[in-house]
Amino acid sequence: MPRTARDVVFVDGVRTPFGKAGPKGIYHETRADDLVVKCIRELLRRNPDLPPERIDEVAIAATTQIGDQGLTIGRTAGILAGLPQSVPGYAIDRMCAGAMTAVTTTAGSIAFGAYDAVVAGGVEHMGRHPMGEAVDPNPRFVSEKLVDESALFMGMTAENLHDRLPHISKQRADEFAVRSQEKAAKAYANGKIQQDLVPISVRRTSPEGGEPGWGLATADEPMRPGTTLEGLATLKTPFRPHGRVTAGNSAGLNDGATASLIASEDFARELGLPVKMRLVSFAFAGVEPEVMGYGPVPATKKALAKAGLSIEDIGLFEINEAFAVQVLSFLDHFGIADDDERVNQYGGAIAFGHPLASSGVRLMTQLARQFEEHPEVRYGITTMCIGFGMGGTVIWENPHFEGNK
Repeated sequence: MPRTARDVVFVDGVRTPFGKAGPKGIYHETRADDLVVKCIRELLRRNPDLPPERIDEVAIAATTQIGDQGLTIGRTAGILAGLPQSVPGYAIDRMCAGAMTAVTTTAGSIAFGAYDAVVAGGVEHMGRHPMGEAVDPNPRFVSEKLVDESALFMGMTAENLHDRLPHISKQRADEFAVRSQEKAAKAYANGKIQQDLVPISVRRTSPEGGEPGWGLATADEPMRPGTTLEGLATLKTPFRPHGRVTAGNSAGLNDGATASLIASEDFARELGLPVKMRLVSFAFAGVEPEVMGYGPVPATKKALAKAGLSIEDIGLFEINEAFAVQVLSFLDHFGIADDDERVNQYGGAIAFGHPLASSGVRLMTQLARQFEEHPEVRYGITTMCIGFGMGGTVIWENPHFEGNK
């Protein structure tokens, strides 16, 4: 029988505060699946008009799917969150773009008519599960020169991108990093970020070596609001002697989770759910794994072409800051200034952190907030680079666009 595609909307999104990975991080004693559970429960609390049994799927991404990030985490987290056992779930992996892919994959199913509403998100506990844990790359990648060995190490791919684009200097990358920290601090001061954070109870170890206690995580741990150019200039370049990539101009190793509600627009309107963004198009593209940070460029060109739009039509950009050089390569390609006010208005991953598979929904949540503030903007983009040479881009339409009224 004939079918027509349905419009897909972003109803809501939440996330945990992001933490630093490792023994000193806020989530060292917290399970990865429990972070996801908290996000799902918060989505349900914030959207009481959505009966839990009307959720058709739970798609949760993780890059390292073992331990407390394994066991088909979409299904197990749904049960732990109290969803009816009739609600199915699954796990998904596209490295850094896991949550983004969870959204786009389920959105395709919504457009087709298989689902009405889904939970899509991601988690990464890099303190418990470092990127690459227990993986076994096929030796043919290197022995047959399919890729350079550096492709397996994200920091080295960022150095490679600096090599390809020598006009992007370390100082320019550091300047971008300082602005990211400043914008994130300003966003916090103005209450822009806290609205979508889920407070997490965390077990803490006393610094004096006494009895462990409990605390509440309410803010992103990696942020360094006092970052200066002078301070960044002194940092080591761990991926190459005299290199350009440092801990200051790239995202760190982080723990955190995100979750979003995605639905068909007619279903959302029927139940009185908020419509924060409307999906226009999305695309994923591959690039040389050795320069994976360039991935957002072809992915964005592809998504724009599918939507019949140009880069000039985009009024807001949320670009994941895995590395400053990666964002700068994107801006240079499209002729956008480093300090363009449309780009990462609240700051980015250099400040907040980048718990791999979770970050795609953080970008979407921040873009949705900016849409509310900017009814003069019709289209926005969320885009990110992806390990082993890929990029992903989603184009969204602002339902508050004043031209629609």
